[in-house]
Amino acid sequence: MQDFNENPFIVIWEVTRACELKCLHCRAEAQYRRDPRELTFAEGKNLIDQIYDMDNPVFVFTGGDPLMRRDLFDLAEYAVQKGVRVSMTPSATPLVTKEAIEKAKEVGLSRWAFSLDGPNAAIHDHFRGTSGSFDLTMNAIRYLHELDIPVQINTTVSRYNVDHLEEMAVLVEEVKAVLWSVFFLIPTGRGKMDDMISPDEHEDVLNWLYDVSKRSSFDVKTTEAHHYRRVSLQRKKQEKDTGERPVPAGSLYAGSAVGRAPKGIRDGNGFLFISHTGDVYPSGFLPIACGNVRKTPLADIYRHHPVFQELRNPDLYKGKCGVCEFRRVCGGSRARAYAVTGDYLESEPACSYIPKAYKEMPV
Repeated sequence: MQDFNENPFIVIWEVTRACELKCLHCRAEAQYRRDPRELTFAEGKNLIDQIYDMDNPVFVFTGGDPLMRRDLFDLAEYAVQKGVRVSMTPSATPLVTKEAIEKAKEVGLSRWAFSLDGPNAAIHDHFRGTSGSFDLTMNAIRYLHELDIPVQINTTVSRYNVDHLEEMAVLVEEVKAVLWSVFFLIPTGRGKMDDMISPDEHEDVLNWLYDVSKRSSFDVKTTEAHHYRRVSLQRKKQEKDTGERPVPAGSLYAGSAVGRAPKGIRDGNGFLFISHTGDVYPSGFLPIACGNVRKTPLADIYRHHPVFQELRNPDLYKGKCGVCEFRRVCGGSRARAYAVTGDYLESEPACSYIPKAYKEMPV
């Protein structure tokens, strides 16, 4: 298993919180105007240098809407020229023009990710809080295909769309995505506890996603549903399937392990998030600031901050996660544990699995 004590597998930089959308689940509670406290262009270049020096992890520009920063493509070009593997998750707004996508291709952005949270405009636009968002997204995907740029589709699973996932899988196939990244809602920011699906529904969806991954042309990855790795292992054992399905060309996760992400990746363990003002978090969904890159080197925060160190030690986990035989490959969503219980070391609230050791514990 890869050791993430020294360096992360993936780094997300929220370059701005500005965004024209009003998504129901927005982690960042995005605003219409840019924050004057954002990292400057020079600070951004310095941050990219620090990220590159941490064994050059996968690097993602996110927001808000990254396209709200006028210097975004200059930052991307700087990263690409250093040899950083860069992708971006823009919002589907009128800023996503064919010209903008052409510019991104010129500077070397190799992957774009767009959110589709419903198979039609009614469901998606309701979720995104803006009418016309679905049509803008479909137009942007068409531009990407015209320019021969791989597209990743991100979908947030919640009570608003859980009954439409089969239709979503069909749509992801139709738009020729190379990767479907399925995020399971965390009740933080604008996301509410009542928006989450139940633990049993999580289990049903994860098993269904495993089936989708076996038959689809695209790869399947989950975010904040780390127990997909446990489901994958259980299903493979059930099927006496010890092989790995090939990862589609262009996937950022090529060569990775079960569940289409390296084993054990979770908040603070192989995962690192930097806010628009330089605050460093274990993930964008675990709102515990562990330092700021304006004051402390990024590597020092990731490697030495007590919160990061605790998150990387599954032997500290409590409840059933603490005795689960899958805790090192899964570990549960530390962000969801924190959002629901106030303790990031508590059990994953959305997991219905009961470990054998937990069943045998005295009452």
